Amino acid sequence: SLPFLVRLFPSLLTKFVYLNFLAFPFFVDFRRPELLVNNTINLHLTTEPGVTVGIWHTVPGSRGAEAQGKDQRWYEEALGDAHPVIIYLHGNGGTR
Repeated sequence: SLPFLVRLFPSLLTKFVYLNFLAFPFFVDFRRPELLVNNTINLHLTTEPGVTVGIWHTVPGSRGAEAQGKDQRWYEEALGDAHPVIIYLHGNGGTR
């Protein structure tokens, strides 16, 4: 019956391949990363018209004291300074 269901509902197959409906850990608001990770803020980047990518920007522990109590503008300016930026791509089954 599984091939029949996949034939009728092809989007069902993508849900089980990518598991994008799961959010682990459960019952966590991923729009508020500061509750999970210190010195982290949720941002959105527009890569092209109609495409927006959500990111978390985490400053290193060495700048943690400097980041305390700062707003989104400070984090955006920190992305443009001389410090290196590491991009971590979590894969298809994870969430930010």
